[in-house]
Order: sequence, then C-alpha cells, then structure tokens
Amino acid sequence: MAQTGYAEIAAHFRRKIQDGELRPGDTLPSLRAVCEEFGVAQTTANRAFRLLKSEGLTLPKAGVGTVVAGPVSTSIEARVALHAATGSALTGGESSRILEVGTVGADELVAPRLDITPGTPVHMRRRVVSRGGVPVHLSTSYYPAYVMAVTPELAEPVSTGASRELAAERLGVAQDHVLYEHTSRFATEAEKETLGITASGPLPVSQEVRTVYLADERIVEVAVKVANGSTILRHTMPLR
Repeated sequence: MAQTGYAEIAAHFRRKIQDGELRPGDTLPSLRAVCEEFGVAQTTANRAFRLLKSEGLTLPKAGVGTVVAGPVSTSIEARVALHAATGSALTGGESSRILEVGTVGADELVAPRLDITPGTPVHMRRRVVSRGGVPVHLSTSYYPAYVMAVTPELAEPVSTGASRELAAERLGVAQDHVLYEHTSRFATEAEKETLGITASGPLPVSQEVRTVYLADERIVEVAVKVANGSTILRHTMPLR
C-alpha cells in the first residue's frame, strides 16, 4: 500500500475547511497527531501544513498551533461600508504594509484605464495585505493628478486602508461603480518573495485589475492586485 503523501494530507484538511467542517479559528490537529493518524514522518506532515498556509487556508497561532484562517474580504462594497462605520477598510486581523510610493509613468496596462497616454506621470502606491501576519495579496494602486491634488497624504508611505474613500470624499463626488478584470499569469520572482511563496519554477497567480469610477465618471483609482491562484472572472459591482 502506497504511503500517504503531503499533498493527500493537505487535501484532506482542505476539504474539511471548504466543507465547513473546520471553521475559521478552529485548531488543526498537532503535527504529532497527524503523523500518527496518517502514518507519516513529521517532515511530511509539516510540508502539508506549509502548503495549507501558503494557500492562505491556515495560520500559525502562538501557544495554540495551526488554526483555520478567516476569509479575506475582497468586496469593495463591503470595505466601503466598513470604512463608513469604523474609519478603516481593513477587517479584523488584516494589516497593510506599504512597500513603495512614488511617481511613475503609466504603463500599457494602467494608461488606457485612466484614459491617458502611456508614460504619463501617475502616483503609485504598492502594498502587501496580510491576515494574521501571513501575506494574502500584493496590490499596486495608481492615482491620477486630480486625486493627488486633494489627497496629498497618498504621497506618504503610510497605509490608510481607505485611500479611494478619502479621495472621493475630498472630491465631493460619491463612488459609483467598480470594474473588475481578472486574468492569470505567472508570478515574478519579486512577487513570489513578497507573498512568501516558496515553490520553485513557474507559478500561476490571479491578477485583478480594479478600476473605481466616481458618479461623474472620473476614475479615482486603478489597482492591480496579485494573489496566488488562477481564477478568470470579469464583473461590475455598484457602490451605491
């Protein structure tokens, strides 16, 4: 009989998490218990747990062990409501760390979405969002000059967690809708390093380009988010 591998062990717990048998905050069995249950060495059990962690399904918790991670909200509508209620667009357990800010020339991905020619200066903010200390996605936001004119704070390397909400408020125009464009590609080595992905070789990631429109049809932000995965979707969500 073939010995159970780390992928099968990870799949076992992945199913339990996806089926709701293990819920956010629940503790997974200890490595020793997993070794005994599946008849494997600790290195195999540990590799399975590392895989679940890299997928964002689990988190290490000091003094407890490995716990199931809570879902990360990617709904702009939910974040707008959260910001209105609490002053922050990040949910509990989430943190945002600024990696880079500055002026760059709009590339061929960003320029047409801002309706400008490639190379036109735009302000860029690159950050990594983590949950429970584990990176879940890398996001780079691009802002046109009229947004920077009313929100000079965006030039500072400080995470606000609600940049576009602040800009819309300062411009005096409500956010109207957001266009999501999802595709997949291979991660760059820099992206893999930032997201804590240790797999070698080509690795597919999901890329989301998010364009946020104001009620007067101006664009307040174009954001490019990269996360582990390869889902391809496209949809529009109203914000009012």
